[in-house]
Amino acid sequence: MNHWPILPILIPLLGAIASLFVEHRRFGVRVQRGVAWASLGLLAAAVVVLFKATASGQIQVYLLGDWPSRLGIALVADRLAAWMLLTTLCLSVASLLHACAGWDRRAPHFHALFQFQLMGLNGAFLTGDIFNLFVFFEVMLIASYGLLVSGGRGLRMRVGLHYVVFNVTASTLFLIALGLLYALLGSLNMAELSQRIAELPAAELPLARAALGLLLLVFCSKAALLPLYLWLPEAYSRAPAAVAALFVVMTKVGLYALLRVGLLWFGPDAGALQGFGRQALLWTGLLTLVLAGFGVMAANRLRVLVAYLVVFSAGTLFVAFTLDDQGAIAAGLYYLPHSTFAAAALFLIADLVRRRRGDASDRKAVIAPLPGRGVPGTLYFIAAIAIAGLPPLSGFLAKVALLAHVPDAQLAPVWSAVLGGSLLVVIGLSRAGVRLFWRVPETAPTPPARRARLRPAETAATLLLLAYILGMTLAAGPLMQYTDAMARQLRQAGDYRELLRQTHPAMRQP
Repeated sequence: MNHWPILPILIPLLGAIASLFVEHRRFGVRVQRGVAWASLGLLAAAVVVLFKATASGQIQVYLLGDWPSRLGIALVADRLAAWMLLTTLCLSVASLLHACAGWDRRAPHFHALFQFQLMGLNGAFLTGDIFNLFVFFEVMLIASYGLLVSGGRGLRMRVGLHYVVFNVTASTLFLIALGLLYALLGSLNMAELSQRIAELPAAELPLARAALGLLLLVFCSKAALLPLYLWLPEAYSRAPAAVAALFVVMTKVGLYALLRVGLLWFGPDAGALQGFGRQALLWTGLLTLVLAGFGVMAANRLRVLVAYLVVFSAGTLFVAFTLDDQGAIAAGLYYLPHSTFAAAALFLIADLVRRRRGDASDRKAVIAPLPGRGVPGTLYFIAAIAIAGLPPLSGFLAKVALLAHVPDAQLAPVWSAVLGGSLLVVIGLSRAGVRLFWRVPETAPTPPARRARLRPAETAATLLLLAYILGMTLAAGPLMQYTDAMARQLRQAGDYRELLRQTHPAMRQP
């Protein structure tokens, strides 16, 4: 059996354990950083190998303990899983680079929690079992609790408590939904569930709709869909910059889960549950997109503005993934890493602005001097163009591809919401840029104690994220071909199911 699919989970786990061993003061932070970068290097090798192995359409299956899928944990690596692994890897490199500029000295257990976070993210993308998706969700969330409150006090601790309570509640509902599904269908393997959902008798459909609806509600809460996004702006805006940048991909986990189960369970061969929840999610995604645009305009701090951009990108992806069109799904999958890198870059830029403006922080309403505004201003300008979807960068290409594949029945509402929301984002970003980088008093002194030194590692992390976006723009043709092949593979749920049945005879029906 090919052991590559387990490595993206095993390597961060071992890296976290090693980080805990070297946390003693005699080792020093340099040793911790060395362990973190060594683990990330090994993880990069494993992800690249998996990406190459799945690029041709091959699906790799790994059974932990060699137990059949009905009884044990099955990991499945296909194009979508590899795409998400690569996106997470690229983001984590930039986040770790920024943290190693000095913030990791103030956060107890940062490097161990960082590795556990990667373990949870990678496991969520690779698992083929819905219960183990819950397990990896919890690993990811528990690590995020520690990362959010590390080195913090006061308001950040209070916001962190709200974040914990919300996610614990969502996880409880997740567990209840899983219990209902198992009681009704007798399995939690995703491929097996797709077959059993299609064969449900009419008498059991109401209970199945209740359990599946509860599960979709949990995924929507993780992905920050209206009205379940209210926790996100304050939590992300109060997190340390490197942590907030890594958190951007966490909303994509909920979207990934929604896309995976939506096409696998509610596709054309799902019987009475075909297209379950699709229209409701589409319209809620459109409303999320528009309201997030207003949130960008109304945000009083730059970090809150960026957090609403995360919600905006989630709304755009909800629309792309619920249109039931291969081209729209492909455009959304291309947009996913673009929006992740752009929002992460803006979080890093916002942190630099906050520290250099002294007591004014990143509040837009306060006119304050910004020493050395050339570098952050230029970076902000590029990142704003990227996240707003303006030409010529990859965000523009993704939105053009999305709008080109909108079915006629949804043409008017989708075009209106996407273009109208994008206009609101452009206005909000322009106003923030003018107030923070242009309307700056040149003569007002800045207290020396408040001046933030421009650290090369922080600038390099931001430039790396922007370089990803530039690379996606230059390689738009091959990447869109890849995402189109990815969307086609996802829509062929029957092939996915039959492959797993052939791989695991225990899944065959008698």
